[in-house]
Amino acid sequence: MSSISDKKRIVIKLGTSTLTHKTGRLNLRRMNNLVRVIADLHNSGKEIIIVSSGAIGLGVGKLGLKERPTDTPSKQACASVGQCELMYMYDNLFDEYGITVSQILLTKATIENERQKNVENTFKRLLELNVIPIVNENDTVAIDELELEIGENDSLSALVAKFCGADLLVILSDIDGLYSSDPHKNDGARLIPVVTEISAYIENIAGGTGSALGTGGMSTKINAGKIATENGIDMVIMNGDNPERLYDLFEDKPVGTLFLARTDIFDCDQV
Repeated sequence: MSSISDKKRIVIKLGTSTLTHKTGRLNLRRMNNLVRVIADLHNSGKEIIIVSSGAIGLGVGKLGLKERPTDTPSKQACASVGQCELMYMYDNLFDEYGITVSQILLTKATIENERQKNVENTFKRLLELNVIPIVNENDTVAIDELELEIGENDSLSALVAKFCGADLLVILSDIDGLYSSDPHKNDGARLIPVVTEISAYIENIAGGTGSALGTGGMSTKINAGKIATENGIDMVIMNGDNPERLYDLFEDKPVGTLFLARTDIFDCDQV
């Protein structure tokens, strides 16, 4: 197992709760800090791919809705409005650091058929051109995913990591990592620093839902972990409230929960 500091091609998944306030409006200070840190990591030689949630949540705020809609057409409308604002912000913020970004809208179906090679070639060329691709699920057409509420951007980020040949997947959320039980309900819940195998035990403690503006919960992140680790990719779940902790992560300091790609050694003391 190589250390985190040695990882070069990194997929960073940004959740809705990381990017927005509870109102659905952008958390400008945090987004500025995220972009600054990611730009700095990019300048250090890391190849960064961002998988960004937030379009529907931003659309909710932009349209002045009091809560996330439940009907599919309204979700699609929110995604359409919110995606414009999301990419506008990314483009402007990264431009301040002289970094070019691109937008890639995907569906799970797109990257699981014969068109996957075209997507792979696009990512390869963008990275060669020193561009940071910003990926989101195409929520305006991914009707099945919207109706099923499966938090597709978590598993989408793992699939992107898989076909891009990433070394590491980092999921930023509103929780510090995987806990032994729900920390909101149990004061004795402990953070699990390392998971060497996604066992039935790990899946059982990964219950719960996401924030009011997002769809993913810990279970969707565990699903992403299964995709990543089964394809030789380490994954980290960490809190996105302080982007500076990404520096700690890439300096090999313990941050969040690390899911190891190699599952042949199981340490009961760690899990």
